[in-house]
Amino acid sequence: MTVVIPGGRDVRGTLDIPEGANKNDRFERLVVACPPHPQDGGTRSDQRLTAVSDALCEAGIACLRFDYGGWDEGRGEQEDAKNAVEWARERADQVGLFGFSFGATMALCAAGDIEGLWSVCALAPDRGEGESDAVAALDGIDDPVEILYAERDTTADWEPVVERARDLDIAVEGLSADHFFLGQAEKVAVRVVAFFEGN
Repeated sequence: MTVVIPGGRDVRGTLDIPEGANKNDRFERLVVACPPHPQDGGTRSDQRLTAVSDALCEAGIACLRFDYGGWDEGRGEQEDAKNAVEWARERADQVGLFGFSFGATMALCAAGDIEGLWSVCALAPDRGEGESDAVAALDGIDDPVEILYAERDTTADWEPVVERARDLDIAVEGLSADHFFLGQAEKVAVRVVAFFEGN
């Protein structure tokens, strides 16, 4: 089901719902999934996002995968994530945030400005910079967070994020993979869903 996210930017998403659910239902739990970098071709159809969404739906959890509006150096993209969470909150009792790569950075940065999230899971986050600094954002998140990083990741600047997360006693797990988790999307999705179900 394609949806339009209000907020002044052209943001569209796909709402995936568990089997047997109705799109007009109020959901118990819903996870908003942030895609990787749009300038690198990142969209809501990213294979890691779709694998996580499929696994969430199998666990009875709805998922909203969205595309960012026009490129805005990370500022607008954070707003897109926040607006997607607000949209989800009108339709679910508990709302979580998930993101991969740039999307993980956006999820962490947005979560720092949102109170009462169910949980936040960041897969292969990049540190980011300026107003999109994931390391600084970690200090402002009061909800359960997990950082999943790829041990052979040479694409993202993930080490400062993991180091700060450990300083804050945030759950951190290294996975034997490169940044793109090639051939491991389903395995990663199982790990992500386990985190959400555990909170």
